[in-house]
Amino acid sequence: MQHTVNLPVLGDTTRNAVINEWLANVGDRIEIDQPLVLVETDKALVEVPSSVAGTLIEQLVALEDEIDIGTPIAIIDGPA
Repeated sequence: MQHTVNLPVLGDTTRNAVINEWLANVGDRIEIDQPLVLVETDKALVEVPSSVAGTLIEQLVALEDEIDIGTPIAIIDGPA
């Protein structure tokens, strides 16, 4: 089953973030809470962990994209 991972809330006042570095590649096996991507907010660099386990099948955002909280960032194929 495919699961969409969204950019989570990163702080009380943070509304968006910039994709700084992908920490997992398409085809990688991902565990729950494993860091997927490093994003830059107005205050810090933050690792965004996966909310599900499985295989990363698509990165939905590119490096240097500025995205809003809640934006889909990846698709992981894993158990239902």
